[in-house]
Amino acid sequence: MPSRYKSPSVSDGRPVTALWGVRSLKRLKEFHTIQDFRLGGTYRPGEEADYEFGGEGGVTLESLGAAPLRTAYVACGTPERDSSGRITNAIIISPYYNGDATWFYYYWHDAGKGNDFSLGPVVGPGKLIDTNKFYVIFLDALGLWGASKPSNGLGLRFPRYTLFDCVQANYRLLRDKLNVAKVRLATGVSMGAMQSYVWAILHPDFVDAIMPIGGTASVVKDPVLRWMFQLMSAAMQSDPVWRETNGDYYHLPKSRHPNQGMMFGWSILQHTAYDPDFRLEQGWSEVEKEVFSWKPEGDRGLLLKERARNYDVNDLLARNKAQEAFDIDEYLPAIRSCTLILHVKNDLWIRSEPARAASLRIPGARYAEFESPLAHFAVFRAPNVLREEVSEFFREAGL
Repeated sequence: MPSRYKSPSVSDGRPVTALWGVRSLKRLKEFHTIQDFRLGGTYRPGEEADYEFGGEGGVTLESLGAAPLRTAYVACGTPERDSSGRITNAIIISPYYNGDATWFYYYWHDAGKGNDFSLGPVVGPGKLIDTNKFYVIFLDALGLWGASKPSNGLGLRFPRYTLFDCVQANYRLLRDKLNVAKVRLATGVSMGAMQSYVWAILHPDFVDAIMPIGGTASVVKDPVLRWMFQLMSAAMQSDPVWRETNGDYYHLPKSRHPNQGMMFGWSILQHTAYDPDFRLEQGWSEVEKEVFSWKPEGDRGLLLKERARNYDVNDLLARNKAQEAFDIDEYLPAIRSCTLILHVKNDLWIRSEPARAASLRIPGARYAEFESPLAHFAVFRAPNVLREEVSEFFREAGL
């Protein structure tokens, strides 16, 4: 199968959205296609043969006239193989809400130029996740960047996918392309943490340990989180272009897409991204750069413009729906993987109490938390801040 792809173009000849978050790292990203994969179907954990090609009753992209499902990844480290040549020492890192494999590499890998934000590298030779000992795979998820997404051409006709679909597609990537037989650890922050739970639920014999960081086991049961994403979706749909075209705007150049709605939506998220006291310290001149206005003046909304350039409204609407439907509470007691849940105590997006409650429902699970003025964004720092707890967990899990 081909390993390089080009994004479809809008009317001005440019791609709608890029295949990678960090352009300087695009050379590291590889791709994989999966024929006849069903999106939006029903998963029955424990019946792995039934969801090999996605959930029952789901819709394939081919049936809608599109190319087969695609996923993407960045791999590094030292693979160990069994007698059949299959990799037995993989560690997988699932992406956060708006990130991809290159963004996570940027923040966590020793060679990434953004790991200062994480208080140092997490992945690399001799690091906490040691690439001398493990084969580390940074993953994309359906719906954004290098994976299949609405902005590839289907727009609102793109099937409604779930986080189960995201995990199962990447399971097929690991099994079929990378020849992985065993995942020693599945981790990730925020939405990546939610996927970590799903890995242990869908493939209990495949995944030895999970370390969800700053995630939740149920968005359905969290009215505050659902409220926030509903507001974000409504803000994006309030854009005059989105309303006039009913969300079918791909005949227009990217500069005329519902970019103001995109900025409005991101501004809603950013309002509670950091601790309020941190925002007070920043002062209005800094905060203003993330404040939306239909007719901005000066630096108002300055930092939101990049979001409008890099993302697509329909992509994020689909992602919000995938998260809003997430609820794996009932499966937690059946998780057999060694589990450590890390959380930011003062996270305003995903509160700590449900995360702690989830740890009590998983047999033998551990829980650790810390406070930070960065609130939710401190999830990237969790492995370094809670290094003692993580190291002890790794030792007990044989890592």
